[in-house]
Amino acid sequence: MTMELTDTHRYTIISCDTHAGGDIQDYRPYLDAKWHDDFDAWAAAYVNPFADLLAPTAYRSWDSDARVEEHSKDGITAEVLFPNTVPPFFQEGNLVALPPSAEEYSRRWAGVQAHNRWLADFCSLLPGRRAGIIQVFVNNIDDALAEIRWAKENFSPFGGILLPSLPPGCGLPPLWEPIYDPLWQLCEELDVPINIHGGSGMPDYGEHESARAMMLVELPWFSHRSAWHLIFGGVCERYPGLKFVLTEQGMAWLPRGLETLDWFYGRMTLPDAAEAKYFGAAASHMAMKPTEYFARNFWVGASFLRASESAVRHDVGVDRIMWGDDYPHSEGSYPYSTLALRAAFGGVDPVETAKMLESNAADLYGFDLEALRAIGDKIGPTVAEVATPLGVDEYPRDSTCNAFDRHQVMRSW
Repeated sequence: MTMELTDTHRYTIISCDTHAGGDIQDYRPYLDAKWHDDFDAWAAAYVNPFADLLAPTAYRSWDSDARVEEHSKDGITAEVLFPNTVPPFFQEGNLVALPPSAEEYSRRWAGVQAHNRWLADFCSLLPGRRAGIIQVFVNNIDDALAEIRWAKENFSPFGGILLPSLPPGCGLPPLWEPIYDPLWQLCEELDVPINIHGGSGMPDYGEHESARAMMLVELPWFSHRSAWHLIFGGVCERYPGLKFVLTEQGMAWLPRGLETLDWFYGRMTLPDAAEAKYFGAAASHMAMKPTEYFARNFWVGASFLRASESAVRHDVGVDRIMWGDDYPHSEGSYPYSTLALRAAFGGVDPVETAKMLESNAADLYGFDLEALRAIGDKIGPTVAEVATPLGVDEYPRDSTCNAFDRHQVMRSW
């Protein structure tokens, strides 16, 4: 159904990047009774390292009613939910946690399953407006496959899985190894999106102040690298129906990054070139260039999209970009999402804007966009509002959202 985008039309916004999780004790009922004593001991000793989960606004991760109220005031109709709080038996959040060792796998897996089941119930409180993303490990592929089948039956819509984090030196095979083929095959068969969120894939940097700085600088790069592992590793070639989403990793790096991957591919396939002779075996099995695999198999979760990134939207593909507010994080756009939208989409063709705010996410994650319009027509910002460019002097001074960077650097990763 084609909507007439008049100035008074209200966008039905689907945020492709929000975060949710239970308060620590919320997870206990979702654990098998055999884990309760271990959980009680873990919860008593656990010291939360995340400032936002110690702040008065921590409720935003688990208070469904408050979340609906705040999102409605901010013009957001539906959301895709990534993990946020710490599941049982973890020492850090889901996104940055290292894979479990063989000794801790059973406990950590029980904790992840508790989070996934809490999330299913949380999404059910707002039917059709929340798509939950579950976490799986790949230490035991059969466990991961069973969890995906369970989630496919218990989430509607289902946001898919968070790509298992495989940092260098973690002891697990890299993404191109055939051991993961059953995972790719099932996700293709069930049409399950595979989400790669910023912060995943990092090694353990330690706590030295310089190490923490390097962690911030390199954090996006370790998430990006999964894309070329999947492309050059032949995963996209073997499973052409897979859908990968690069979320909260910036967007300005993609045009030059993809051009660089094509350059390497060209050298790997150039007859008589040293790169082809010594490094080209994988490329010889690729039927397309990296940019072509990206155009077919990848989407971008463009969290708090900055004006400099919006400017390269045609290089990335307007049909592949989905906007996100990153609620409830401090770098997210709440409570100034309409201002953030103006910063990103002011002066942009409303047809393009509608794709990036509405239909791209609806199509990928399975939201019923027409059903959601009854809500969006009441709370969403109008075409005229979003189309009005935001001046730097209008940036909210109390916001730390990246959308309001006063110096719009085109980040290379």
